[in-house]
Amino acid sequence: MSLLHFHTVLLILLLCISFSAISSKQHEEITTTMEQFSGYSIHEPPHSSQSISLSLDSHALHNQFDELSAFSDSPHPSVTRVLYTDKDVLARRYVKNLMEIAGLSVREDAIGNIFGRWDGLEPELAAVATGSHIDAIPYSGKYDGVVGVLGAIEAINVLKRSGFKPRRSLEVILFTSEEPTRFGIGCLGSRLLSGSENLASALKTTTDSQNISFLDAARSAGYAKDIDDLSSVFLKKGAYSAFVELHIEQGPILEDEGISIGIVTAIAAPASLKVEFEGNGGHAGAVLMPNRNDAGLAAAELALAVEKHVLESGSIDTVGTVGILELHPGAINSIPSKSHIEIDTRDIDEERRNRVIEKIHQSAIKITKTRGVKLSEFSIINQDPPALSSEAVIKAVETATRELNLTSKLMISRAYHDSLFMARLSPTGMIFIPCYKGYSHKPEEFASIQDVANGVKVLASTLAKLSLQ
Repeated sequence: MSLLHFHTVLLILLLCISFSAISSKQHEEITTTMEQFSGYSIHEPPHSSQSISLSLDSHALHNQFDELSAFSDSPHPSVTRVLYTDKDVLARRYVKNLMEIAGLSVREDAIGNIFGRWDGLEPELAAVATGSHIDAIPYSGKYDGVVGVLGAIEAINVLKRSGFKPRRSLEVILFTSEEPTRFGIGCLGSRLLSGSENLASALKTTTDSQNISFLDAARSAGYAKDIDDLSSVFLKKGAYSAFVELHIEQGPILEDEGISIGIVTAIAAPASLKVEFEGNGGHAGAVLMPNRNDAGLAAAELALAVEKHVLESGSIDTVGTVGILELHPGAINSIPSKSHIEIDTRDIDEERRNRVIEKIHQSAIKITKTRGVKLSEFSIINQDPPALSSEAVIKAVETATRELNLTSKLMISRAYHDSLFMARLSPTGMIFIPCYKGYSHKPEEFASIQDVANGVKVLASTLAKLSLQ
C-alpha cells in the first residue's frame, strides 16, 4: 500500500468516526426534546392512534351475539331479556366473563351497572368510557344495545392486539335497564349515574306490574344488598373525559344511502305521558248511544289528537306515539268505563316538544267536556332535555372514519340512548352502524358482521384518540 493510499484510508476512517459522534450527539438531543415534549420515555413511546393496526376477531364476535341471545325468555330468533330476571342475571355473568377474559378489572354498583376498566399510563386522569345495554323488550332482536357492549369489549381487544398503550384509562360500561319494560323508567342505570336524586328517591317505592318492588327485584339478582339509599350510584360531573356509544341506527337512512358510519350530532328529547279517562260504562246492548260516556272513545279521540298536534309542529323531527291503550273491563259486550293510555313524544327541540305536550293536555280537557268523561289522570312521567354531541368527540369519530376509508354521515338520533344521560357527566358522542331495513325492537332486527366490524374499528380508533388527549 502506498503512503498516499494509506493516508487516504485513514482520513476516511476519521471522518466516519466524527460523523458517528455528531450523529449520536444529535440523537441524544432529539431524544431529550421528545421526552420533554411528550412526557413519555422515548424508549417506550405512546402509540399514535394513526399507526395502530386494527385486527378484529369477527368470528368470535359473531358467536358472542348468538351466545348472548340465547339468554332469553322468548324463543329464537326473538330476544326477551327483562331487568333482574334469571336470564338477565345469566347474560350479565356472560358479559362480565368476557370483560375478564379481555383483561379488564370488573366492578358493579348497587343497581348492577357493570364497569370493566383498562388502566392507562396515567390512571389518575379521568377515563374515557364506552358502553351500552343488554336488556331487551319482549320479542325484540339481538343487536339493540348489545352492539355497544360486545363491540366495546372487542374494541378493547383490538387495541390490546395492536400493542396500543392508553394514556387515559378506558372503561366499558354495561348500563342497567335502558329499556323501560319492567319499571316504566327508561335509561334507569345511566339516569341514576348522572345523579338523579328524584329517581333515587322514587325507586324506594317503585313496583312492577306484579307489585314486586324495585329494591326486592334488585336484591333477588344480587344487588342493592342491605341498602335503601341508591345515591352511592351517582357519578360526579367530569368522572369521564369523554363517553362514546356504538349502536345500530334503528332506522333505514344509512342502509338506504349505502353509508358505513353515522356520526351523531344530537339526541332527541323524549317525554312520556300517562292519561286516564273514566266514564259510566254499561251494557253494550242496553245503553243507547246518546246516553253513553265512553272512556274508550275518549282515549281513541286523544290518540288521534296526538297525531294531529305532532304533525302541526311543522317539523319532521317531532314524533308522537300512543304505545299503550288499555280499556276496562275489556269485554266485547261492555262499554269501557275506564281507559289508560301512555304517550311518547320526542323532538331535538325541547320547546317545540313541550308545546306539543301542552296541546295534548288541552285536547284531553276538551274531550272530557264533549264526551262527558272524567280526566282522572294526566301526568308527565318524564320530560328530558335533548343532548348535543361534543365537538371533540365528533371530530375524533370523523378522523377515525376517514383513516379507515369508511363513508360517514352526520345525523341526529331520534331514539334516546344511555348517551343522553352520560352527556350530563362528560363530553359525549355516538357512532351508528346500518341495520337491515331500519328494523329494531323486533325479531327481524339485524346488522351484518361487516357493519359491526366497521363500527368496532371506528370505536377502537376513537377511543385511542380520546385516551391520548
